[in-house]
Amino acid sequence: MKILIVFATKHGCTERCANKLKDKLTGEIDTVNLKNSSQINVSNYKTVIIGVSIHAGKIQKKVKKFCQNYLSILIDKRIGLFICCMEEGEKATNQFNEAFPDELIQHASATGIFGGEFNFEKMNFIERYIVKKIAKIDKSISKISEKNINKFISQIS
Repeated sequence: MKILIVFATKHGCTERCANKLKDKLTGEIDTVNLKNSSQINVSNYKTVIIGVSIHAGKIQKKVKKFCQNYLSILIDKRIGLFICCMEEGEKATNQFNEAFPDELIQHASATGIFGGEFNFEKMNFIERYIVKKIAKIDKSISKISEKNINKFISQIS
């Protein structure tokens, strides 16, 4: 089975999660960071997994544009959708629901909220300042959920 994992990441968390999926799934798997590539031949794949990180409640525009541009093709594929965010519970679910078009969410075979990270080494001064003030965190932390990643894999396999 040919699988495409498409993602956008700001500080690397979503890329790490995409690579975890690639390592654990079976079949021919390609990963594409939308930051580095805009033209993708989606029709070559049976399964497409789309991942995005949430920053200040918003997703990267490249993922939004990808979903809009390829929606008619994606609806005919097996779809997996995941987000990386620091929120939990209802807030994380709301962020997931706002990240992707309703048609994709309803069509998805697998969905996941993988947790997130605050990586101070990859943040600029302003981002570090905001995280320290709002989240009251003064060092890098990771809340990536292996359990949620494994659950997603069982849904998409």
